[in-house]
Amino acid sequence: MRRLLCACLCGVLGVAMGQAQAAPAAAPSSDQAARREAIQQRLADWPQLDHYRAANAALAPVAAGEQRVVFYGASVAEYWGKNGSVFFPGKPYINRGIGGQISSQLLLRFRQDVIDLHPAAVVILEGTNDISNSKLTPEMTENNWESMVDLAKANGIRVVLTSITPVSDFPWHRGMHPAGIIRTTNAWLKAYCANHSLVYVDFYSVLVNSEGGMKADLTVDGVHATPKGYAVMAPLVQAGIDEALGKKE
Repeated sequence: MRRLLCACLCGVLGVAMGQAQAAPAAAPSSDQAARREAIQQRLADWPQLDHYRAANAALAPVAAGEQRVVFYGASVAEYWGKNGSVFFPGKPYINRGIGGQISSQLLLRFRQDVIDLHPAAVVILEGTNDISNSKLTPEMTENNWESMVDLAKANGIRVVLTSITPVSDFPWHRGMHPAGIIRTTNAWLKAYCANHSLVYVDFYSVLVNSEGGMKADLTVDGVHATPKGYAVMAPLVQAGIDEALGKKE
């Protein structure tokens, strides 16, 4: 009887296991498939080279005597000329900012979005996203800046590095208290520019409030500038560009 019962149980288990093995995996839902596709596409183009590919292809060659300047960075660069701000009318300046990017992404697209556009100078505005990312060390950010500068110099492009704009708290990463880190990083940037014959533009001093954040009338969210904020920054960076283009190697 026991043998019969065991045999029956084994048979039932075998059938069940066979059915489980034979059963096809459930097909992903359309939402899951879309999310998976979005992740794959993002990983395939992590530096977002496709973002400006068409615009770069449509860009006219540099005219004789023209001194093209590329503004390069994350959202501080990208939003210059948007939401009511003015982006240097009449100047041969090109904006190649992409909001949310870190310095590693900027380094990877530097050839396509800066070098291949043949500018006379590049203005690099970057830093807040690196600081808000706890996985990035200051050394990583500094190395990426240095690599972009090396690439620019190797291709005859003058470099303007700007200070990181003041922030006392990130809306997307509350509680970091980045003001001290930003001051330290700006001190490094200023010294690096002095030691490598680069132009340093100090936005920080004219934007900062007593708490180490941006003045209320110059920012929309504590991080990004209002049109008034960009109007304050414009003559400073223009002076930096003029200095860089007037420098002799």
